[in-house]
Amino acid sequence: MTTGPREITTPFRPIPLDVPEGMKPNEFFNSTENLNDLVNNNGLLQNPENLLLYRKALGHSNVFDTSIIYNTSKIILDPLGRPVRRTQVPQAVLNVWNRMNQILIDYMQETFPDPAQHLLLCGEASLDATWPMTSPGVPSIRMLHNHFIAFDMQQLRVAKLADQNNPNLTDGGQHSLFQSYMHEVYRAFFSTLDLQILKPMNGDASQLSLTGYPQGLPCWEISGGLETIHEVRFWQEYDTILKGFIDFYRTFFSQVSSRNSPLPKDIYYPQQAIEKLLFNNDFLSTAKIVRDHCIRDAKYANSIRWQPAFKQLIYRNDEGKWIVTISQNSIGNAITELLGVVVKRAPDAAAYEQAEPALIEKLLTVRERLIKADLGEAIATDYWPG
Repeated sequence: MTTGPREITTPFRPIPLDVPEGMKPNEFFNSTENLNDLVNNNGLLQNPENLLLYRKALGHSNVFDTSIIYNTSKIILDPLGRPVRRTQVPQAVLNVWNRMNQILIDYMQETFPDPAQHLLLCGEASLDATWPMTSPGVPSIRMLHNHFIAFDMQQLRVAKLADQNNPNLTDGGQHSLFQSYMHEVYRAFFSTLDLQILKPMNGDASQLSLTGYPQGLPCWEISGGLETIHEVRFWQEYDTILKGFIDFYRTFFSQVSSRNSPLPKDIYYPQQAIEKLLFNNDFLSTAKIVRDHCIRDAKYANSIRWQPAFKQLIYRNDEGKWIVTISQNSIGNAITELLGVVVKRAPDAAAYEQAEPALIEKLLTVRERLIKADLGEAIATDYWPG
């Protein structure tokens, strides 16, 4: 069987929302008005910490697909003031967030135990305003959310090969700025972080045999197996990976912005940044390449994401091992595309309704586990009871 990224089509029920005149659909679906639809039509559970579990109306998969969003839309009205990554979430909320993640991952493993049958992943994306602010569709929600997705491996096996030149598929591979010029610097910096549970993986060991992805990304195996996610230490190390990435990204683009600039304020690992980054010729010469390009190419400069843009992922590989990876998100790829899965969504109510009963049954089952663990209260919609 040919190894390569796969493209699948996922049907959905058209969302019953009228886009106001003068707004583009993507602008509206990134608005706080859309959050009313998330709660009233797709909401499953919410808690006093403002964490909302909901069905994905525009899903990646109809096997299992749900998200948790940190819904701060009514308590922080300034979109630029909302937490958009785990490191900005209050500790009390983060504790609840981690416990919800743990229960959902456990449920996915229990429900889909065979890696030959299902690809499992969960992860989160930065929703910083890293796009040019003058571009249409810049997210106005700006709220952290997680994905929990199961794909049918047989569907992926028979799916057509995706276009290898799709820019979203090259974000973490050979075309990536980090991988093209700073591959060794990146890994050397991460090697200085205090990780005991997360063990670095090299080469093909982290890749899915069907797709050949992830490509070029640093990956860490969760040593001790999935039971380890029940330990506080695991989630601390998961955050350490993110903090290290943010330090690397901010330090690099501060050098792009201003030659020989000081370390960014409030950096997490200043000594490592000084020793492994600011005294590294490959790191600084790459910053010069990007800086010079920005000066002579206005379009390129306008496309730069000056603030950290990332997708962080936990997934299960062919051998049933659970792995953590993180991607510098320079283009805007979907979280599934880190694993070589390209999803095309198609409005098809009839096809969606065939899969809907089994999907909702699973969502309500995991909702009960969250309720039992005192992680929220049920939401009633037209599609399920409270």
